[in-house]
Amino acid sequence: MNSSQIKHFNYIFTGTGLSAFMTVYKMVLSERFADKSILLLDENQKKTNDRTWCFWAKEETVWDSIIAKKWDSALFANEDFKRDLDLNPYQYNQIRGIDFYNFVFVELSKHQNITFLNEKVTDINELETHVFVGTEEDRYTCDYLFNSIYTKAFAERQTKYPVLQQHFVGWFVKTEAVVFNPEQATFMDFSVEQKGNTRFMYVLPTSKNEALVEYTLFSEKVLPKEEYENEIQLYLEKLGTDKFQIIEKEQGSIPMTSYPFWKKNTKRVLNIGTAGGWTKASTGYTFRDSDKKSSDLVGFLHTSTSFRMTTFHKKNRFWFYDLLLLDILHRHNELGSAIFSSLFRKGNPKLVFKFLDEETNLFEDVKVILKCPTIPFLKALFRVIFLSK
Repeated sequence: MNSSQIKHFNYIFTGTGLSAFMTVYKMVLSERFADKSILLLDENQKKTNDRTWCFWAKEETVWDSIIAKKWDSALFANEDFKRDLDLNPYQYNQIRGIDFYNFVFVELSKHQNITFLNEKVTDINELETHVFVGTEEDRYTCDYLFNSIYTKAFAERQTKYPVLQQHFVGWFVKTEAVVFNPEQATFMDFSVEQKGNTRFMYVLPTSKNEALVEYTLFSEKVLPKEEYENEIQLYLEKLGTDKFQIIEKEQGSIPMTSYPFWKKNTKRVLNIGTAGGWTKASTGYTFRDSDKKSSDLVGFLHTSTSFRMTTFHKKNRFWFYDLLLLDILHRHNELGSAIFSSLFRKGNPKLVFKFLDEETNLFEDVKVILKCPTIPFLKALFRVIFLSK
């Protein structure tokens, strides 16, 4: 194939996960990119319910029509206490992966300037005037490329920034006994044995006998699958049921790190999603952060006069807060329960959620941070203070 046969696009998205779909969907909504050709490349057809996203919000979002379930109340627990959290004015929202994919596909299919191809990306090569993209089937070029294919070696082959994983296995179960409260999500239940780690159960009930029950860790090492599943079974027994049907399963491992992925951005290539550091480093939450950053990116694409991808990212003080927490959990992973419990034992949950959304002012930051154990954070501050320079 000679170069004249290579098809050219204004924008190519390599990998079509949450961040890519959100960005392209908002490009369509803006009605400012109808004259731009857009190619989305992914080897996965996005036709299965491969994950569940959750986020808290107090205002309407463009995703409201596909929210599967909302909760106004959440439970936080550890081995010593339980607390019902009134989330008002927030609601905790659940979106199923398949519903999100279908919702976006329906809209994108209406626009002839958008092409989606199921091809595995094998090569990305940035040149002075364009970017070359190779797949197992073909070759393409573009003016600008948005990459969401995560390269874990970038973060894991360095020692300056700690790298943990939010790793989990979840079962969607239907129980014979009535054991769930469909009006309340279990946000974090640290009453499970910690085994020197940060381990908790996460429960999203949709009826009195149906829920997603997920065993989650914030730690470095992924466990054998049977260990997650054994803990889920023990937890269900503790809730009062040993007879249940597993409807679906999900599992995943999300990197938690303050590694500056944006330093990999170049003149024509921007890393987005997990590959671009869009995941909230201290919690592993992805949906809310991607929602904000995709909106910022669409605005950047429309208004930027000096179009260099390196100018998109802005580091803020919340990046530094996340770095402190990850430094502590990297060195003393067993402290996770104590740290999160200190936030929710007596703290205002609305303020905590606002803080995690990076929408608090400095005074509110201090109110949240002062509820955390002082000594570990002071030690972490001394260790990492020069990393932010």
